[in-house]
Amino acid sequence: MEVFKRHIMETTAYRIPDHFKISAPLIQKEYLINGELLEWNGPTADVISTISSTQEYSPTLVGKVPDMAEKEALMALDAAVDAYDKGQGVWPTMKVSDRIECMEKFVRIMETRKDEVVKLLMWEIGKSLNDSIKEFDRTIEYIYDTIEDYKNLDRDSAKFEKNGGVYAHIRRGPLGVVLCLGPYNYPLNETFCLLIPAIIMGNTAVFKPAKQGVLLISPLIEAFKESFPKGVVNIVFGRGRAIAGPIMKTGKIDVLALIGNSLSANALQNQHPKSNRLRLVLGLEAKNPAIVLPDADLDLAIAECITGALSFNGQRCTALKVIYVHSDVVDVFNSKFAAAVDALKYGNPWDEGVSLTPLPEPGKPAYIKELIDDALEKGAEILNPKGGEKSENYIWPAVLYPVQKNMRIYEEEQFGPVVPVLSFDDIQEPLDDMAASNYGQQVSLFGSDVYTLAPLIDTLANLVCRVNLNSSCQRGPDVYPFTGRKDSAVATLSVHDALRSFSIRTFVASKDTNLNKEILEKLLETKLSNFISTDYLL
Repeated sequence: MEVFKRHIMETTAYRIPDHFKISAPLIQKEYLINGELLEWNGPTADVISTISSTQEYSPTLVGKVPDMAEKEALMALDAAVDAYDKGQGVWPTMKVSDRIECMEKFVRIMETRKDEVVKLLMWEIGKSLNDSIKEFDRTIEYIYDTIEDYKNLDRDSAKFEKNGGVYAHIRRGPLGVVLCLGPYNYPLNETFCLLIPAIIMGNTAVFKPAKQGVLLISPLIEAFKESFPKGVVNIVFGRGRAIAGPIMKTGKIDVLALIGNSLSANALQNQHPKSNRLRLVLGLEAKNPAIVLPDADLDLAIAECITGALSFNGQRCTALKVIYVHSDVVDVFNSKFAAAVDALKYGNPWDEGVSLTPLPEPGKPAYIKELIDDALEKGAEILNPKGGEKSENYIWPAVLYPVQKNMRIYEEEQFGPVVPVLSFDDIQEPLDDMAASNYGQQVSLFGSDVYTLAPLIDTLANLVCRVNLNSSCQRGPDVYPFTGRKDSAVATLSVHDALRSFSIRTFVASKDTNLNKEILEKLLETKLSNFISTDYLL
């Protein structure tokens, strides 16, 4: 334990590159409502990093953000409602080309803020330098891909159909006002995977950043102001209960877009007075399993399970959170897997080749320790020598075996560095567990015999929404559907699907009469309507 702590101390102050050091806390004083950057003079909340900037461990004050409440939340909501203006607002009635132009302006400005955002990602949530860069670049790519897909959608809609003597001009229209709440583990990418498609489809939004990963919005807040008409994007800071609750109670929210926990999602839905009107776009928790069959390539399976279980310390909804290994190969798997876990490199986010980094939630090491202790009390063992070693801001991943169903680590989504392993003799055992689970996002299946894999794939595809063959669970590429069954998701997110999740099919119908033909021809000729148009962008 002391060796681990000394190693942590050696990776702090004097090893922080100068361009990554926090020279002074970032004080976020401005918030965005109705197209104006307003200055906040009320109470603030400290943004604390668990990464120490001194050789003797001490959390680092990264900055401060406004700690807002109901008044500011409702101001932001009113601005979004006014901007939508019962469907008559500038933004929801704007030409597709003009909305795209606004989005292109935003992403161009955003690209100039990369270094600032990446630095804050590392300090706020402990994400490694490479992964922080990847999150930023992936988000930029996502926005450009969304713009292109929106152009395709517009091209496909630039026509008239005729059935039963009725012409129809069918497009996708906005839903109204969106409340957008992102997660701390991907505070840029997953938040923008909600916000960007929501607004480009003509909706207006109130956006509250996550508790961790909040300051990284600071370099981008002016870009929102400069790029979009007033009231389209409104950004407020504060606790979820203080901001989201009062907004939902008004009944003025048309879409709840949230990536987080199902309990929070349920609580917010229940506060809406007319929940039947509320559209949901939710990415929630999961307990994704890996299933290792006796004919699996064990070296491949171990490498993928390491990535799947411990990438970003397992703080991903797509992480592998339980591993089923056939009893014929479990001993070999466990031995190699435990050694591979202990061989991972721990350090601060900017350290070269680092795999494990400080946990951003101060209470997470203690929580993971509780899960480990519970499993040990009920018969599990820690297979790797370093497993469970704890410091102020980290706990070394423990490989637990054999895990039983009465253990907390089996039931709870750990969202952190601990790996439960179960063995099975009959494949029906993990299948029954998955069917009984509250979650159904993804599974990783490791094997090689097609006669065994074929029926398994057919069954697993009915239990989860993505079957990963001989690879770890993941979200990307972003063009593929990202969703889940049961308590894991509502609606589908991807470049293609998100545009549809934040919109609704709507159309103008006209009977095939001379009068209607004349009207439609004049509408197309004069270009007076932004809705009825056969123009499109190349």
